[in-house]
Amino acid sequence: MPQVPQTFDALAVRTWCGLALEALGRARAEIDAINVYPVADGDTGTNLYLTVESAATAVEAVFAGHDAMGAVGGGSDAASAGPGRPTLADAVQAMAHGALIGARGNSGTILAQLLRGMAQVLAADSETAHTDGQGLRLALRHAADSAREAVAHPVEGTVLTVASAAADAAAGAGARDEAEDDCGAIARAAYEGACAALAATPGQLAVLRRAGVVDAGGRGLVAVLAALVQTFTGEAPGASETAVHARVADDEAGAGRPDAGECGDGPAADGGPAFEVIYLLEADDAAVGRLRSRLDGLGESLVVVGGDGLWNVHVHVDDAGAAVEAGVEAGRPYRIRITHFAAGDVHTGGAGRPPREPAQRAVVAVVPGEGLAGLYAEAGATTVLARAGEPPVSGELVDAVRRAHAREVVLLPNDAELRHTAAAAAEQARTEGVRVALIPTRSAVQGIAALAVHEPERRFDEDVVAMTSAAGATRYAEVAVAERQSWTMAGICQAGDVLGLIEDDVAVIGSDVTETAEIILDRMLAAGGEMVTLVLGDEAPESIAAHLESRVRESYLAVDTVVYRGGRQGPLLLIGVE
Repeated sequence: MPQVPQTFDALAVRTWCGLALEALGRARAEIDAINVYPVADGDTGTNLYLTVESAATAVEAVFAGHDAMGAVGGGSDAASAGPGRPTLADAVQAMAHGALIGARGNSGTILAQLLRGMAQVLAADSETAHTDGQGLRLALRHAADSAREAVAHPVEGTVLTVASAAADAAAGAGARDEAEDDCGAIARAAYEGACAALAATPGQLAVLRRAGVVDAGGRGLVAVLAALVQTFTGEAPGASETAVHARVADDEAGAGRPDAGECGDGPAADGGPAFEVIYLLEADDAAVGRLRSRLDGLGESLVVVGGDGLWNVHVHVDDAGAAVEAGVEAGRPYRIRITHFAAGDVHTGGAGRPPREPAQRAVVAVVPGEGLAGLYAEAGATTVLARAGEPPVSGELVDAVRRAHAREVVLLPNDAELRHTAAAAAEQARTEGVRVALIPTRSAVQGIAALAVHEPERRFDEDVVAMTSAAGATRYAEVAVAERQSWTMAGICQAGDVLGLIEDDVAVIGSDVTETAEIILDRMLAAGGEMVTLVLGDEAPESIAAHLESRVRESYLAVDTVVYRGGRQGPLLLIGVE
C-alpha cells in the first residue's frame, strides 16, 4: 500500500483535491442524472467537478511555484514547509480561492464555501506545516456552519444537511480519545455521517421522494468526503456505501413531510425563475450585505460566498439584468454567466421555440485582457478571459464552444500552460458532436496572426492548416515584472526586476521597461520579420509604443508595426514578429 499522510499537511491537501476530482469524474454522469432540486437542470455533477477542478489547479500552481523557489533557495526538509514545500495555509488557501473563482451552479458555490470554511480554520496559523484530527474536526464544523450562513434560506434535505451531519459525526468521533488526533478516523466518521444523512434526504424533500433519488449536491459531497478518507487511509470506501439509485417507496419514512416549497427557498423542479445568474464580484463587506438584501428580493436560491474583497454570487431570477446591475452597484462583477431555464435550453427538454440553427464554423480563443477580448470579438471569435493567476478550466472552454454554437470550432488556447486544458475541452466538445481543431497557440499574438488568415468559407482542414501556419510563423515575446526571486535562463532575478521573455524563456533581466523591450525587439528582428505586433497592458509606460514604433521605423526597413491595447493583462507588453 502506498504511504499515506498521518496528519493534514499541504501534500494531503494536494492528494485530496486530486482524488476528489477523480471521484467526481467517475460520479459526474450519475449525479447529473439524479439532479432534480432546486432546478432539474441535470448539471450538478458537472458543476461540482468543474469547481473541484479549479481548486485542484490552484493547489498544483502553489506547488509548482514552491518547486521553482526551491530550485533557487535549495532543498528543504521533506517533513516541513520550506522553499520547496508550501505550508498547509498556502495549500488550503489556494484550494479555497480556486474553488471560489471556479464555482459553478448552486451546489458548486456551496462546495466552494465549504472549502473556504475549512481553509479559515486550517490556515489560522500561517506557519504550521500540518494539523491533526482535532484540527480537521474543527475545520469540518466551521465549513458546515459557514455554508449555511452563505445561503439566504437554507433548506433541509440538501447538501447543507449532509455537510452538517458530516461535521456532527466528526465531532462525535473526536470526543473519543483514540480518534481525537487521527485524521483517518475523523474523515471516516464524517463520511459515514454524510452517507446516513444523504440516504435520509428523500424523507426531507418531497421532490426527491417523488423522483426516487437522493439529493444530487449531497451525493457530490459524499464523493468528496470519500476522497478525504482515501487520502488518510489509502483505501476508498466501497462503492456499495455510496450507491444512490435505490428507489424510495412512497410510504417510507418522510411520507407526509411538506413539499419542497414549504421547506424553504428554491423552486420546484417544474417551476421557478427563468434565469440562473452567477458572477465573481470585487466588493467590500458592507456592499455585499446590501447586495444580499437586493438579490433576495429579486429571486431565489441565493448563495453569496467568499470574503476579503472577492465573492462568488449565485441567484435564480426572472430579471437577469437587474441581478447584474445589483452587482455593478455593489462593486465590480466579472466572469458573468447567465443560463436560461427555458424550453429548448440545455436545462430542459420541453417544447418551445425551435433552436437557433448552428453556424458552420467559429473560433474560440483564450485572451489575457479585456482589450484583446474586444479585438478578438470584433474579428468574430468567442472569447474566454484569462485573468492573471486565474487560468480558465476546461469547463469554461467547453462552455465557450457551446456559446459559439457552430458545427466546426477552431480553438486557440494562446498559452502553452493551457495545452492540456484545451485538449480536454476539445475532447468533451467532440463527444457533443462538434468538430473541433486545436491550434496550439502559445501567445495571444499568435492567435491574432491565426485570426488574420481565418476564412470560414474555406474547407475546414484548409482553414486550420492556414491558421496553424500563420501562428507558427509568428515569434512571440513578452515583458513582465518578476514577482519573486527566481532562477532563469538569464540568471537569478529579484522581485521587481523587469524580465524580457522570448518564446517563454527569460532572455533579459533589466531595470527599465522600455529599454528591456527594445533589447528584446532587436533580438527578435535580427532573425528577420515583416510585421511587429505590440499589445500594451494597462501598466505599460505611456511612451513605450511610440518609442518602439520609432525604433522599428528607423532601424528595420519594410517592417510594419501595429499596436493594440490589451487592458488588464498579465504582462506589461506582448510582442509578436511575423
